[in-house]
Amino acid sequence: MAEKDQQEQVPANSDVESAMVNSEELRHKKSMRRLGYAAAFTVFLTATVLALSLTVMHIKNPKFRFRTVEIEDLSLSSSNTTPSFSMRFEAEVAVKNMNFAGSSMIRMSFRLKVRSTKVIKVTVEVTSNNVSSNSKLANDLKSGFLTLTGHGRLDGKVYLMKVFKNKKSPQMDCTIEVNLVNKAIQKWKCY
Repeated sequence: MAEKDQQEQVPANSDVESAMVNSEELRHKKSMRRLGYAAAFTVFLTATVLALSLTVMHIKNPKFRFRTVEIEDLSLSSSNTTPSFSMRFEAEVAVKNMNFAGSSMIRMSFRLKVRSTKVIKVTVEVTSNNVSSNSKLANDLKSGFLTLTGHGRLDGKVYLMKVFKNKKSPQMDCTIEVNLVNKAIQKWKCY
């Protein structure tokens, strides 16, 4: 009988040990599965944030362009010794917010909301006071057409969702051809 008890106890101990080993394996598999789910969720979340930051949350420069340009005052002196001109023109400049996010805001001297355009009237005075004496100004004034080139820049901040802010400075280069006989803008090109 003593042998029978020992034989019965041996299988009982091995069953308990195998059950413990199986439960440890199951626990290990469950923890590995949970770790895999957490890693997959982290990768998904990272990909989503990256995609949103590259598309929706990408802060773009606002655009600004001339809409209209009209000459208000033009005075010429086409003498051969000291040719000169003085001109004042009025222009409408359109500033467009190109950002597409929940609440992007551009602060310059004005506010510009999401995907909106603001039109600003500006007056520009141009003179030939600082033109060098050996320039071709006399020839341009005699030909009846004056070509002017200019550069414009706006400085401001773009606010995205009241969290991110970024300084942006849109720029514009223009070439304006003025018909001096008609006292009108012949053509202009801005880029």
